[in-house]
Amino acid sequence: MFRICCFITLYLFSLLGCSAPESEQKVQPQVFFIEPLDGATVSSPVRVMMGVNGMEVRPISEGLVDGTGHHHVLVNIGPKYPKGVVIPNDDINRHFGAGQTEAKLDLEPGKYKLTLQFADAKHRSFGDTMSHSIDITVE
Repeated sequence: MFRICCFITLYLFSLLGCSAPESEQKVQPQVFFIEPLDGATVSSPVRVMMGVNGMEVRPISEGLVDGTGHHHVLVNIGPKYPKGVVIPNDDINRHFGAGQTEAKLDLEPGKYKLTLQFADAKHRSFGDTMSHSIDITVE
């Protein structure tokens, strides 16, 4: 009788699709553009809204803290920066080390590839898994 009860209980749980509680499920870290959307035609200055899941945005002034970092927007850069490589600070590598999640970019009319790259407080890239690219046209 005990075996039958156990079997029925397991069967019912499988029908209900029970899984681990949300607190035990791991979120895959990722960055993404909230705005603009891939393929958008926009005007300058371009409003950029940056998002992240699985990690927390913090200013570099707080130092190295596990699970945290800040955004960089790379303008028309081919390959993303490999994990551990320091992202330069110049006109095509825009740093948001104060923990910004929104920005305005002054861009001339044309086609652009924008890449969002997450990095630690020392500007070391978290690599391909923490980057996301979109194509936009500025009119």
